[in-house]
Amino acid sequence: MPSSFGLWFGAYAESLMDDMLFLQAAFKMCNRNPLGSAAGYGSSFPLNRTMTTDLLGFDSMNYNVVYAQMGRGKMERNVAFALATIAGTISKLAFDACMFNSQNFGFVKLPDDCTTGSSIMPHKKNPDIFELIRAKTNRIQSLPTQMAMLCANLTSGYFRDMQLSKEIYLPAFKELTDCLFMTEMVLKEIELNPLILQDKKYSYLFTVEEVNDRVAAGIPFREAYRMVAEKVQLGEYRGDTSRPLHHTHEGSIGNLCNDAISALMQQVVDGFNFCGMEEAEKALLGR
Repeated sequence: MPSSFGLWFGAYAESLMDDMLFLQAAFKMCNRNPLGSAAGYGSSFPLNRTMTTDLLGFDSMNYNVVYAQMGRGKMERNVAFALATIAGTISKLAFDACMFNSQNFGFVKLPDDCTTGSSIMPHKKNPDIFELIRAKTNRIQSLPTQMAMLCANLTSGYFRDMQLSKEIYLPAFKELTDCLFMTEMVLKEIELNPLILQDKKYSYLFTVEEVNDRVAAGIPFREAYRMVAEKVQLGEYRGDTSRPLHHTHEGSIGNLCNDAISALMQQVVDGFNFCGMEEAEKALLGR
């Protein structure tokens, strides 16, 4: 059925916007002041935890000192879920890019400096960067499971088991950042094939449009469907790949709603309230 590169890219933009909601939720759960919980049971010193919460720009605090310790491992797992969600979107995009770059599709051409030659086929260009991005992001998607297993069957409090979380958790941030950077870099240089519809295998691309034309003219859908299908089966269908399309509803190829998706993304980003922390930091450094 008719599609467009804009529709394809826009789908990933909206997917990333949804992924940001996971990241925002993880951030809000993390942005609580644990200071004053000591070893997990509080302190006999007359601490003012509300004051340190305000001074450091936290949204709130982990009120229960035992829970401040129980949050270890849980916090990493929640953030890992957010990272894995973003990684899932990038992995799917990488798969599409590899497939669309292949000769069977030929929708796009990846930049030469982002591909390598085949070990034996002179005509072949391997989409190495996207294949590596796909592998790396798939590995990141296993992170929540690793964190969950690391913290499984632990009672409240801190255990040395959690030390091992650092070696799988911390590197994931740089790895995902690198994948996002490389994805953006390649997509900026990608070349689209404007001659796709010259391939005869797309001659049936507009059969649904012809059915819709008949329905709009008053023919019941089942009858319109049967008429067009019969033409195809008899070899009488001649698709016009230059025909105009009239997709006007929200989210269709004629009305991508990219501005609305961008606005939603900005709304999510603004919801992080980084300015509160930045203002608190400036106030502390200015003392």
